[in-house]
Amino acid sequence: MTGPEALLFDVFGTVVDWRTSVAREASALLGAGLDAPAFADAWRDRYQPAMEAVRSGQREWTILDVLHRENLQQVLAQFGFADPGPGRLDELNRAWHRLDPWPDAVAGLARLKRRYIIAPHSNGNIALLVNMAKRAGLAWDVILGAEVVRAYKPLPESYTRAATALARTPGQCMMVAAHNSDLHAAQAQGMQTAFVPRPREHGPQQTSDLAPTGEWTVIAEDFEDLAAQLGA
Repeated sequence: MTGPEALLFDVFGTVVDWRTSVAREASALLGAGLDAPAFADAWRDRYQPAMEAVRSGQREWTILDVLHRENLQQVLAQFGFADPGPGRLDELNRAWHRLDPWPDAVAGLARLKRRYIIAPHSNGNIALLVNMAKRAGLAWDVILGAEVVRAYKPLPESYTRAATALARTPGQCMMVAAHNSDLHAAQAQGMQTAFVPRPREHGPQQTSDLAPTGEWTVIAEDFEDLAAQLGA
């Protein structure tokens, strides 16, 4: 197999540290007495079920910002907080627009951009990903938010439509992720794959995705190592 022309990146957990960032924002807005990491985990736990309702056709297409806001209202109730009002609710929901990159992400992406097309292939919506990129300095060539492909990963069409949007075949694209399940789904559609572990995505007690579970094209320590292995 020849090398890829485009690198498509999972974002939440692979490029950015969502747990630490959301916990920081929640603590700032809700008070220091909050168990902020637990709050972030509870909010994230509702992520897949909310998207599954869209994937399964139980509800019409809905962007992630809306799903996150609905989930946030449930988590606030779970943690005993009264409705803070639309303004504060929206401000906390935009925490997902302000996630910090992992330490190697910005420099690694800059290196990879010199040789390859680089784009997020995320379940995040376009506004979320644009705001995140501007704040964090993520030098994407194009934003492939879920609105572009109108499907949430790991549906097969999510991967094939992303490749089509770049006028590439799946085999000319490499999916880069810290999640083996994402890579399995991309590989099934003919994409090349790169595993970059993020062993603290879920905190110090993480047990998942600590090592590759498939025959991936590349296994890298971080984005700098990925760039070196891909000749960038």
